[in-house]
Amino acid sequence: MKAVVITKPGEPDVLQIQDRPQPNAMEQEVLVKVYAAGINRPDIAQRKGHYPPPSWTSQDIPGLEIAGIIVDVGKGCSRWKIGDKVCALITGGGYAEYCAVPEGQCLPIPKNLSLTEAASLPETFFTVWSNVFDRGKLMPGEALLVHGGSSGIGVAAIQLAKAWGATVYVTAGSEEKCSFCENLGADKAINYTKENFVSALKKLTFNKGVNVILDMVGANYTTDNLEILGEDGRLVLINAMKGDEVSIKLSMIMRKRLMITGSLLRVRDTGFKTSVASKLEEHVWPWLASGKVKPVVYKTFPLENAAGAHRLMESSSHIGKIVLVNEENPTTHNS
Repeated sequence: MKAVVITKPGEPDVLQIQDRPQPNAMEQEVLVKVYAAGINRPDIAQRKGHYPPPSWTSQDIPGLEIAGIIVDVGKGCSRWKIGDKVCALITGGGYAEYCAVPEGQCLPIPKNLSLTEAASLPETFFTVWSNVFDRGKLMPGEALLVHGGSSGIGVAAIQLAKAWGATVYVTAGSEEKCSFCENLGADKAINYTKENFVSALKKLTFNKGVNVILDMVGANYTTDNLEILGEDGRLVLINAMKGDEVSIKLSMIMRKRLMITGSLLRVRDTGFKTSVASKLEEHVWPWLASGKVKPVVYKTFPLENAAGAHRLMESSSHIGKIVLVNEENPTTHNS
């Protein structure tokens, strides 16, 4: 099979197409013919040599989410059959023509979505659900702040939190991105290049602050995050793009009874990911089927131009998800 391989740590051009052995479906796995694979920030970090993959997955083929058609099922699989169309969260190896996946990490593709749209869902939706709702315990009527509102994570968080009945504030880096976020459902988007989000949110919340913050920025946002959290607020960290060392005032945490938590999804085991998949299918998949929540695909690239997809993501000029597509990718919706 063809696969995109990280030939060495470095810039996007280190991503090269190579021939690799086609994987087999092991026990309780399915083999998926991949028609589309989502691009995510961890792929960039892995390419640069900053995010080594777990030992049990592909070490040089990136990719954390796919959509395609099942072409083989391993022993012990009970739900899926050959010919089923699925999207899936994977630990690595998605930039390829075939990928073996634990069956519990697969989800059916809603009939109104294309394979390309479906490939944009798993990594961001699993991340948002497990962090905002499971760890952050966001409740209807509460206020959520999402940093990077126009990113893939941001697009998912805005839509899921609004569908859940929460108030959603976001930060973004341009007026275009802010307008996009508000049109998507955010109650207010703050352009962080022009306005301090703490001051803006104090006005918007009448000094009450927000209940939950989903942050992927890290160090230089931490003090401001703690300041704008209201009493019993929860700060949930999913990345540290601007550094992971910071000095904070413990007295603020104690005074407001704050909780700081976070997680990394990739290293979690199949049992955990299967549990999150079940929650998504129960709560979120009906919203996708009805159109209440929609994928936002900014641009697609052929598998052979993974380098171009990475350059676009690193430019941060995109809004929504970037997806690699196989040249044989059907353009019709799922049926």
